[in-house]
Amino acid sequence: MKIAVLVGSLRKESFSRKVAGALQELAPESLKLEEVALGELAIYNQDLDDEGRPPAAWTAFREQLKAFDGVLFVTPEYNRSVPAVIKNALDVGSRPYGQSVWDGKPGAVVSVSPGGLSAFGANHHLRQALVFLNVPTMQQPEAYIGNAATLFDDNGVLNNERTREFLQNFMTAFAVWAKTNMAKA
Repeated sequence: MKIAVLVGSLRKESFSRKVAGALQELAPESLKLEEVALGELAIYNQDLDDEGRPPAAWTAFREQLKAFDGVLFVTPEYNRSVPAVIKNALDVGSRPYGQSVWDGKPGAVVSVSPGGLSAFGANHHLRQALVFLNVPTMQQPEAYIGNAATLFDDNGVLNNERTREFLQNFMTAFAVWAKTNMAKA
């Protein structure tokens, strides 16, 4: 199964991106994870769709997402919610109305924070939007990765065995979830 990975931080050395890399490494062979870039998506403006002139980046993003069987969101928390880049990607992919690229794709959410609250707010705000977008989102195990600054070595490699084991189990569960909930073509 082809799984799109959407990272909610644009920073090169973001902890979310490092966790996404670890998830890719730990995924079972049945999942092929690929990060989908979000940084070039212009802020969604319905007028551009209504006038038949969506930005090329929107069109490319929508076409790219159609090719995936599921989606994995790895997000930090900004001001107790999801970063604008993830919310914008949800909006761009859900339009034009009735043509959502998200519809029926199984998903999962991993929230990442250098702090102890583990981006709980972002995780749950994202889940609220995914319900509306008809993304069946894995409920268990939940993934809140806190104290992320302590989990990686200087080369960005995950060096915490408990976290490695948790993420591997998470990805195994997600493989089952994705297969069970994959939209029928």
